[in-house]
Amino acid sequence: MKIYNNLFEQITSLENLFSAWDAFKSDKRKKPDVMRFEWQLEENIFRLHRELKSATYRHGPYSGFYVTDPKQRHIHKALVRDRVLHHAVFSVINPIFEEMFIPTSFSCRVGYGTHRGVEALAGMMRQVSKNNTRTCHVLKCDVRKFFDSVDHRILLGILTKRIKDEKVMWLLRSIVESYSSEIGSGKGIPIGNLTSQLFANIYMNEFDRYMKHMVKAKHYLRYTDDFAIVSENRTYLEELLPKIKEFLSNNLAINLHPNKIILSTFCQGVDFLGYVSFPQYRLLRTKTRWRIFSRLRKN
Repeated sequence: MKIYNNLFEQITSLENLFSAWDAFKSDKRKKPDVMRFEWQLEENIFRLHRELKSATYRHGPYSGFYVTDPKQRHIHKALVRDRVLHHAVFSVINPIFEEMFIPTSFSCRVGYGTHRGVEALAGMMRQVSKNNTRTCHVLKCDVRKFFDSVDHRILLGILTKRIKDEKVMWLLRSIVESYSSEIGSGKGIPIGNLTSQLFANIYMNEFDRYMKHMVKAKHYLRYTDDFAIVSENRTYLEELLPKIKEFLSNNLAINLHPNKIILSTFCQGVDFLGYVSFPQYRLLRTKTRWRIFSRLRKN
């Protein structure tokens, strides 16, 4: 495993901070808080740079609000300067871990996404079912309250395996520990942070590697905390479930949602990432269709 040192200068350089601002502002220029930050842009970026270099930086508070999409989610929005820093951190840290991610991890990665995830699952099911000439079983699972349950100590321990720069770890610790969920102190990463998407992939990559290298599940894929395993053997999937639960609980301190463990066949239809896939066709999930028409009405 490659170890990384001397990353702090890359993250906190003025060049990277201004690049992070450009990436951050692209679709937010008309937001009042973004406009205020831009009004004194150079002063704000230079102040952030000085605070980082002198180790006096402190992550600011979050403002919370709810969105329904269609499931209600509690979003936590950081201050603009903190979100700019999140982009600066992401630009340097993400490539380090990207090379470790398995090809069938589809969440928040350039060139991946939900549609490629759906296509990958359909391809696995066609392969296992021999183009629907054999019964194909799919075990689909979802982690219960995943973002609220991420353990800070475990996450920082995973990050430390590759990053040996103490200043960077101080900065990552500041971001991770800036938020605690209702589950308790030392738990949770906020939905809304760019860094949370990266941390989620790094956290669940431990499970990905267990599934591919220890369990040797050939047909496995994941999107954030949703994952699926395809097999022609139903008993194999039933016997695999306790091992999955044990690993998640013992190694990542998270648990499967008991109502979202679904074992179905290709012919019955497999509901994954907004679509229900059948051998001959694919349908939009009802909630996905509702969300599309809701957004069209708003526009």
